[in-house]
Parts: sequence; structure tokens; C-alpha cells
Amino acid sequence: MLRRGYARGVSERTAERELWGEETRKALANFTVSGEPIPASVAHWLGRIKGAAARVNAELGLLDADKAERIAAAAERVASGELDDQFPIDVFQTGSGTSSNMNANEVIATLAGDDVHPNDDVNLGQSSNDVFPSAVHLASLEQLIHDLIPALEQLANSLGLKAQEFDDVVKSGRTHLMDAVPVTLGQEFSGYATQVRLGADRVRDTLGRVGQIPLGGTAVGTGLNTHPEFAERVRRRLVEETELPIGPPADPFEAQAARDALVEASGALKTVAVSLTKIANDLRWLGSGPRAGLSEIFLPELQKGSSIMPGKVNPVIPEVVTQVTAQVIGNDQAITVGGMQGHFELNVFVPLIARNLLDSIRLLSAAARLFAEKCVDGIEANRENAERYAELTLSAATALNPYIGYDRASEIVKTAAATGRPLRDVAREAGVPDDILEQALDYRAMAKPHE
Repeated sequence: MLRRGYARGVSERTAERELWGEETRKALANFTVSGEPIPASVAHWLGRIKGAAARVNAELGLLDADKAERIAAAAERVASGELDDQFPIDVFQTGSGTSSNMNANEVIATLAGDDVHPNDDVNLGQSSNDVFPSAVHLASLEQLIHDLIPALEQLANSLGLKAQEFDDVVKSGRTHLMDAVPVTLGQEFSGYATQVRLGADRVRDTLGRVGQIPLGGTAVGTGLNTHPEFAERVRRRLVEETELPIGPPADPFEAQAARDALVEASGALKTVAVSLTKIANDLRWLGSGPRAGLSEIFLPELQKGSSIMPGKVNPVIPEVVTQVTAQVIGNDQAITVGGMQGHFELNVFVPLIARNLLDSIRLLSAAARLFAEKCVDGIEANRENAERYAELTLSAATALNPYIGYDRASEIVKTAAATGRPLRDVAREAGVPDDILEQALDYRAMAKPHE
């Protein structure tokens, strides 16, 4: 089944009954680009905003109360997702989202009654230039709060539980992909859990600015043709309905001309993608083998890894995660370019930014949950291999430095490397006393020197 509002062909998404009007038909004819409509969540938020706007305009005495209620009822159907097939315009359209705003106005007006005008009534007190970006901000805000942050918290918790489980599994550390002093597997997983938690914090840091919407600025930020109380009353209604942190713009002209908050949010997502790439790649390395790799952990065996090599199992979930993160980083590049296209009083790449940002949120949310449930939760430690590597790492000689000095320890390392003999045996032969060896080459104590 195709995801609602995502990559549907024109023929597939044509509604049984077309509720839109002439402006939507013009846009359908003009923008035959991708066959992909605006994200469904943006259409839903156009509905929410227009429903709240109608009721506020009635409160302000600007719109007949009965007409306002009919508009609000129709808008609620849009907001619920019932009418997703009525939003067919290609996402690559006029850069302000005017066509999709007109699309929403026409659909809602058709449903509200013959006496309802799409511009004079449904769009009263609004402009595409403030309504469409407001819908994009709020769709992003909602999904960041309700989808992405919980998914990252789930992944961080899974990694944190593994950090506790593996706390006593000593192993070789690695820097530059070369053997280093011992660590525990739990310490590595604790680092991964913290990376993800910090990523969630970075996302949270953007929410206040993403929630600042330009509604009320109308065409250029001045608020021409709207009541001075309109925007604040609509925001209040939306907050009551959704409990989202929706606020006024820091400056109406900044909010109208720039989409910096969305660029910032995408930057936080890119950082999360970088973190998940590191973690997924580490797990691939740690699970490599089973005989000719590191094999310090066992990843869950989910499916056959080869159509020709019997018994082969691949790290499929880390591979999925790293493909997703590559896409998110690519999306961020497009969003960055889109954010640059704020010319004077308006950014004209809003549909592109919406498409890519909401795609990144969706992909990262799904990948983080998948990573937690189908990979991290099922990881087991190969204790025997991990501890064998801890014994083999010649960098453990670092712990001898305080007792015999760097140069003498280096000679012991060179001899051990050349002969293949254990570090402890070579050090003993070089005259290092047993009591020093027992104290210095305690690998678990080495991994936790301050406990």
C-alpha cells in the first residue's frame, strides 16, 4: 500500500469527485513534474488553520457565523485526512505554495456551500505567503514532537540497556582502526546512547523557533487585510486543539522572508543522521565475521544474507539505517539551498523545504525505531572474543608508562609485536616485577581507572 500523500502518480490520486476548482486545475496543468503531491500533513494543517481562521473571523464579526461553521466543518475533514485525494498538485510548484493554498480554499469552499467563496471567505485574513509556511512549520513541529523525539528516546534507551548489560565485558579499544588501550563494551554502548540523547536534545532546541509561525503577516509581513487580533486568536485556538508550542514570530518580516527555523531543524536532523551513521557502522564492524572479522558482538539474524553463500548473515538493519542517513543528509543539502532563496519579503522554495524536511523526519523516525527493535535490542556480546582482544592489545603497555617509562615500554611492545608473544611475558622477561605487572595490566581496572 502506498503511503498517503507520498509519491502517488496523477492517475492514481485522481478523486472520484473533484472538489477543487479552476485554480487547482490550472496548477495541475502547469506543474507536471514529479507526480508527488505536497506532504499530506501539510494539507492537514492547511485544514486546521483554515478551520480555526473561520471561527476567529466569525468571533471578530467579519464572517457570518453559519458560514464560518460550515467552513470549519469542511476544514476539519481536510485536517482529518479524509480528503487527501483532493490535494493532487505537484510538490514542485510555485515556491510560495500558492497553488496548494488555493487548492485548500477551493475544496473547503465546495464542501461548505455555494454561498462560500474560496478567497473572500475561506482565505479571509490570510495569504498563501503566511498560511502555507505556517502549515509547513506546524506539520514539522507536530512530527518532530510526536514521532521523531520518541523514536530517538526509544533508541537511546535500548542502547543504554545494552550499556548496562555489557558493562563488565572488557575488550580492546580502537583508535584510527588500530588497537588501543582496553575499554568495556558497555562503555562503547554508553557513548552511543549519549549520542542519540544529545541528538534528541538538539532537535528539542529547535522546537520553539519552528513553532513561531508567520500567520497574520499576509502578503509581505505587514498584516494588510487582516484584523489585528486575528493571528493571536488563531494561534490560541490551535494551541488549545493540539497542545503544541505554537507562538508568534520574533519579527513578522523575518518570519515572512526567511525559513531559517526549518533550515535549523534540518541541521539538527543532519547531526542525528551523522550520529546514527557512526553507531550503525560501529555495530557492523563489531559484528563482522563470524570467523574472519572482529566478531565482538552477535547481531540478530533476521534473514538469509546471500542467494549463493549458505549460512551467510548480513547486518541488514545497520545497512538500512545508513541508507536512510545518507538520504537525510542529501535532503538537508537541498533544504540549505532552499533556505537561501529568501528574496526580499518571501522565501520561494517552501514546498521543496517541506517535502525534504518532512521526509527526513519520517525516515529518521522509522529508522530509529527499526534500529532499536530489530537490531540493538537483540545484540549479544561475544565475551570470549572481546576479552581475548583485550589481552592481545599491545597498547595495554600504556599502563606501564608510570612504572618503567615510555621508551622502555615501547621496546617491550616492539619485541612482543615481532615475536607474537604476550605482552605480559615479554615485560616479565625484560625485568618488570610481577607485582607491577599484576597492578598495571589489570585490563578491567585499565578500562575504569577512576573506580
